[in-house]
Amino acid sequence: MTTDTTTTPARGLLPLPERTARLTTAAGALVTALSTGLAWTWSSDFPGDLTYNLSPAGLQLITLFGGLLTLLLATSALGTRGLRWLTPAGRNAPTLLAALATFAATWFTLIAIAVQLGGLINLEPGGLLAGLASLLTLLAALALPPDTPGDTPPTGPWQRFTAALAPTPLRRRTRELPAWAEILIIAAAFAAGLLAFTYGIDTDDGAPFVGYLLFMVLAVPALHRAGLTARLTALTRTHRGVALGAAFLAAACFPFTQDTDQYTIIGANILIFATVALGLNVVVGLAGLLDLGYVAFLGVGAYAAALVSGSAESALGLHFPFWAALLTGAAASLVFGVLIGAPTLRLRGDYLAIVTLGFGEIFRIAMLNLNGTTGPDITNGAMGIPNIPNLEILGFNFGETHTVLGIPLATYGNYYLLMILVTAFVVLVFRRAAASRIGRAWIAIREDETAAIAMGINSFRLRLLAFALGAALAGLAGTVHAHVVTTATPEQFQFAGPQPPNSAFLLAAVILGGMGTLSGPLVGAALLFLIPAKLDFLQDYQLLLFGIALVLLMRFRPEGLIPDRRKQLEFHETGQLDVPDQRLPDTDATLGATQAKA
Repeated sequence: MTTDTTTTPARGLLPLPERTARLTTAAGALVTALSTGLAWTWSSDFPGDLTYNLSPAGLQLITLFGGLLTLLLATSALGTRGLRWLTPAGRNAPTLLAALATFAATWFTLIAIAVQLGGLINLEPGGLLAGLASLLTLLAALALPPDTPGDTPPTGPWQRFTAALAPTPLRRRTRELPAWAEILIIAAAFAAGLLAFTYGIDTDDGAPFVGYLLFMVLAVPALHRAGLTARLTALTRTHRGVALGAAFLAAACFPFTQDTDQYTIIGANILIFATVALGLNVVVGLAGLLDLGYVAFLGVGAYAAALVSGSAESALGLHFPFWAALLTGAAASLVFGVLIGAPTLRLRGDYLAIVTLGFGEIFRIAMLNLNGTTGPDITNGAMGIPNIPNLEILGFNFGETHTVLGIPLATYGNYYLLMILVTAFVVLVFRRAAASRIGRAWIAIREDETAAIAMGINSFRLRLLAFALGAALAGLAGTVHAHVVTTATPEQFQFAGPQPPNSAFLLAAVILGGMGTLSGPLVGAALLFLIPAKLDFLQDYQLLLFGIALVLLMRFRPEGLIPDRRKQLEFHETGQLDVPDQRLPDTDATLGATQAKA
């Protein structure tokens, strides 16, 4: 008696043969990219001026890049020699995501043209061709089967769609690259990141930035499903020093790509916000202390620097050099961190969170009351301390325009480069602290404080040290923040508000990026500062959208955008114990090893 064990092959959402679907996807992506060489509208009133032939501009560049990315991924999935390295993990899932990203950006652009200019009549043949080609590409990509068919074939359309986007384990490399080639790949990746960030921040507010955001939200997961981000992560771990140097060099190049200070000030504020978030990551991410009043330490540093930096409104009338003002801000925040932490850090969980929230509000109210009427005249109350003079270090005045390598740098460009140095210092401190014996003790306390105490760890002393170190790092950033905005007022340092920095946004940046990681808070802070700054027309709904985004994050990505391995195991079922990733070997390598054993 025999048993029929024939299994039904996995299939996509649409009934097309796999090779036909791939060829159609590649052809549609090529036509989509070529359509950007035609005019999409006759009117130049739409941002970006999409009226020229053979000259893609504005959102056409997004469609062009999306079409080329989809074409490359689809061609790699066909097994084309020289392109297989583009898909070291999944093949069909990244193609589908890239096609979806291109479709979303293209159709959003066409709809925005119709809405802003008054109807579909404003679309030129090039725009119609782009819409049809991107739709064909998406439909063909939906016919691709899942990369890893499950034991039970999905039944409904939504189940088949999610199965098509499921991640695939990374295959082992058949041969190792030389060190110089790996370093070139790292440099090229960070250069591409700088280009993408510069394009996004230079994009006009409103529809162009929304189109860019839609594309990036889907394109980045496509690269992740393809395995390219995992490959890059492995290279940066091998060449950690080179990767950090390349990251800071790419970041330092940003002001040289700007003609004015319009967007450089956004970059400077992103670095300030990211530096404070990294300091909070010491408290929350490493030590596991929920601090809801952390922005107060930024305010302590800012007010301390404002009082000793030569402002005409300062009650002290002091003018320290920058290095002394920097140390003053850090020391003042450190002292406040110890004073607040010593009596409160014996509390845990929600009780500690409530106490730190109270401290943040007490600081803001105290700064309001030190106005000469309800208290000593120190901070000028709600008026704050204005007219903080620009920094001058070794004769270099940050308020003047300077020419560097033939490129003029205005005020905020100077402060941006200064913040690069401050951020590099904070990154160095975080790395050394996290990798030290104290850092491992913080992680032990975060995971299980009772077990850590039983192993001989002095929990209170180490928690106080984390609190003080985080406060000092926030004070460093607060010193520069006071000079960038040239004033220090109580309303800048709230628990929650429509504009960062505030405690809620800082905590959200750490959670969004990934608690306990180095790059996570930097990415989270950049997103949470850049997106509100570019979507200013949604300011009335900003907190509502912020709350919805947090709910979605906790539902689909609770470990953050750049999590560590421990968080991934904690929040997701992996079907295995806490062991390293089990990666799929290449078929050729497995066959060769089997023959060698034989």
